[in-house]
Parts: sequence; C-alpha cells; structure tokens
Amino acid sequence: MKLSELSGKEIINLYSGARLGILGNSDLVLDEVSGKIIYLLIPKKNSWFFTFTLRDRSYTEVVWDSIKKIGPDIVIIDVEDYNHKKYDDLRKSKNYT
Repeated sequence: MKLSELSGKEIINLYSGARLGILGNSDLVLDEVSGKIIYLLIPKKNSWFFTFTLRDRSYTEVVWDSIKKIGPDIVIIDVEDYNHKKYDDLRKSKNYT
C-alpha cells in the first residue's frame, strides 16, 4: 500500500470505538536508521483551529504496532488508553519516545 492510499482513511480505536481523526491530516514518524514507521501523529480534534505552528498543535501518538487492520475506508487500532501505563511502557520499550 502506498502512503497516498492511506490518506483520507478514518482512524477508529477498537477498544473504545472512538474516532481519532483522518489520516490525511496526520504525520508519520520514521526511524531514521531502519526506515520503519514508528508511529502516527494525529491532530486532536479542534486543536488546530487558530494555531499556526506545529509546536502549538496537540497530537495523539499512535504506535504503528497498535494498528490491527487497514481497510478500504478505515484504519482500526487497538489501544486501551493513551494515558495508560501499559501504552506508555510499549512506546518506551520500543524507543518511541
């Protein structure tokens, strides 16, 4: 799948059923050495209104390993809680911080 084919897909959390955003508005963070995708940065809803620089925006980080399925219209991830210790430990154990 090409990166351009991910654009426009909605991200849904399987655990909570929450809509997290649209991939067209997101950024990929890559490991500079391996070239692998580390995580997605998804702008939080309503956080980008009236902001003009990247550092002023609020993002949700989705670890690439949490992606369960990429369908024709939706990307399904499974994350219990973004503030949950297990999720933070996963990010730190894979050096995603």
